[in-house]
Amino acid sequence: MISFRSHFTPIVLTALVATTLVVLLAACSVPTLESAECTSARDGVKRFYSLHFGNDMKPSTENLLLRKDFLTPGFFERAGKAVDGPEDVFTLSERFPKAFRVGACRSADSAKANVQVLLFWRDDDRNEEKQIQVELTRSGDKWLLESVSR
Repeated sequence: MISFRSHFTPIVLTALVATTLVVLLAACSVPTLESAECTSARDGVKRFYSLHFGNDMKPSTENLLLRKDFLTPGFFERAGKAVDGPEDVFTLSERFPKAFRVGACRSADSAKANVQVLLFWRDDDRNEEKQIQVELTRSGDKWLLESVSR
């Protein structure tokens, strides 16, 4: 009589477990539902805010010029008029956040996208989070910031 154990050698058992894991992982993976436009637009927002947070965020003509390549001409002009104001036009805040995270994206067509950005303030007394919306316009192969709103 052949025992049940003799058919399942360690190599066969390992192969069976590995195959089962691969099938389970493939079946449980979450498909990417984001459009190519959103993926590209989110990357543009991440690059812009990485530059913004990695440099002096204080509104000034010099600091605005550093960000010019990421802005539409119209937004660059509007931001230039707000340079003397107390609020940072890119975070809509007088206090500079400590961190950001790029959130959800909506794109109605291949030339426009709206990307959510979460801003974070952390200090000894409290933690605060605020959400802003960044509207982008495609210009060639680049996404440029058109506006920032609450």
